[in-house]
Amino acid sequence: MSLQLSGVLSALATPFTADDDIDVTMLRAVVDRNIDGGVDGVVACGSTGEFAAMTGAERRLVVETVIDQTAGRVPVVAQTGAVSTREAIALSQHAQDAGASALMVVAPYYEALTLDETVSYLRTVADSVDLPIMLYNLPDATGVNLDPDTVGALARDVDNIEFIKDTSADMAQAGKLIHRHGDVISTFVGWDSLGLMAMSEGAAGVMAGTANVFPAHLTSIHRALKSGDLERARKEWDHLYPLVDAIMSAPFIAAVKCAVNATGFPIGKPRLPLHEVDADTAARITRLVHELL
Repeated sequence: MSLQLSGVLSALATPFTADDDIDVTMLRAVVDRNIDGGVDGVVACGSTGEFAAMTGAERRLVVETVIDQTAGRVPVVAQTGAVSTREAIALSQHAQDAGASALMVVAPYYEALTLDETVSYLRTVADSVDLPIMLYNLPDATGVNLDPDTVGALARDVDNIEFIKDTSADMAQAGKLIHRHGDVISTFVGWDSLGLMAMSEGAAGVMAGTANVFPAHLTSIHRALKSGDLERARKEWDHLYPLVDAIMSAPFIAAVKCAVNATGFPIGKPRLPLHEVDADTAARITRLVHELL
């Protein structure tokens, strides 16, 4: 594999101004906050980053800003999937030219494709660039599940398909990816509440929106596991899990931003049409954040 990518990748939340524009200054601060917290990589325009609510120009701006601010400190993964193959290729080629380390590609997420159509789309996008590709399996949004054997066959056939983010919430599926096809593709689990389980099972890492809240907590757990200290990792995970569970049990993007705000970092609100979490949920998340401060 051409890119060594492992550990905790933070799916960066995107801040917006009061006028609903990308807040470039605050986005730079988000990048620094995550890197200072020890994450092993950052992800621009992932689901937590609200890419689906952005124009193509805004997605390009976010990718450029994240790459510039990261300045080579950690790898940058740019999510470049789109509802058309043409747009996905354009975004992918832009991210490559801007200096991304790898591209994450979600399948079109409005009109559900067949599995064959999805595979064809992924092949075509991967063939349009030279960068390593991370498949993004998000069946709740796309209507298509990339099963382990399909993923393994793709990775064996397309040289630059090297990673997968599996957000199926199915640890059995992740296990098959890890153990059947780990020789050709590295698995990142994207269902945050499965973090410890995934890393213990042998996943290359996790890609977590909740890393925006307390990046150092997740990276500490990963490093404990890497050093063989399962007891410490379990203890730290037990401490963090109630907050992760609260965020996962609420509208996710709004809950992540609520939690980040509760730490004292003013990341703001999600972009409309998403609303902020309700008062009871905000109170619960805020209480759990304060218990970890």
